[in-house]
Amino acid sequence: MYSYALLEKGCYYLIQENEQGPVGLIRVNMETDHCMYVSSYAETELALWKKKTDPIFDILELLEDDKVKTWESIYNDSQDTYNYEEDEE
Repeated sequence: MYSYALLEKGCYYLIQENEQGPVGLIRVNMETDHCMYVSSYAETELALWKKKTDPIFDILELLEDDKVKTWESIYNDSQDTYNYEEDEE
């Protein structure tokens, strides 16, 4: 079992918060003495505060810069497609 305190600001991670939960991509945006402000990415971005002591079941991977750029390209393309489809209605 891990915690958010292990994560570094500005980095992207693939994590699993719960043993049976899905793998998720997060980015640490800011760190205070007791909390982390993170963005969680799925269909949309969700920014939220986490206590440094909040548990993480597994930290699967710290994404390298080239992987982040590839993911950003794919994610931004899918967001553009989603917004385009909304505009048609």
